[in-house]
Amino acid sequence: MGGIFGKLFRKREFRVLLNGLDAAGKTTILYRLKLGKVVTTIPTIGFNVETVEHKNIQLVTWDIGGRGNIRPLYRHYYSGTSAFVFVVDSNDKERIESAREELHRTVKEESLKDVVLVVVANKQDISGALTPLEISEKMDINTIRKSHLCEVFGTTATTGEGLYEMLDWLVDATTRKQAGEILRGKDESATVKKESKSFYFTSPFSYIKQVFSKV
Repeated sequence: MGGIFGKLFRKREFRVLLNGLDAAGKTTILYRLKLGKVVTTIPTIGFNVETVEHKNIQLVTWDIGGRGNIRPLYRHYYSGTSAFVFVVDSNDKERIESAREELHRTVKEESLKDVVLVVVANKQDISGALTPLEISEKMDINTIRKSHLCEVFGTTATTGEGLYEMLDWLVDATTRKQAGEILRGKDESATVKKESKSFYFTSPFSYIKQVFSKV
């Protein structure tokens, strides 16, 4: 009996991969979500791992360094990933094609075929930055949506703008996907956004109540 209630009270855990080219703002996003503030960062060599809690879900987030010389090592971090967050510097127009190539190459990895994907159009506070719609078009997101549940969000990591809307969608989509409510390959992102957030069980007792109400 104790084991059953232990499982009910234990918070769910998702493994999240945070990726993108170097200097896109990945580490700034990670620690903005973790600590609620901007921290001084240096280019990541290897990875950072932090647990971010959101809506009673623990997101074990792996921030992978974006430098070209370590990209061949990325696949060692893919196993067990539930959600993939790809960060784009919206102001780095010269490397948008490189970002597109990296994203499309990565999502073809066998171990990432079932992940929920979020593309973060970061640095929206910079004048002249590409909009989320422009990022979506230039990175050919519609092609990715044929195989993955995917959404694009505009963010500013330094202020936190857009980050929690992104996290809401990520947690909602990943939870529902793991529950078998979303089939891979169907673009149902609009439906996910509009559906009630009452899917989340705010406590184990609400879960028990729903179970017994069906008996």
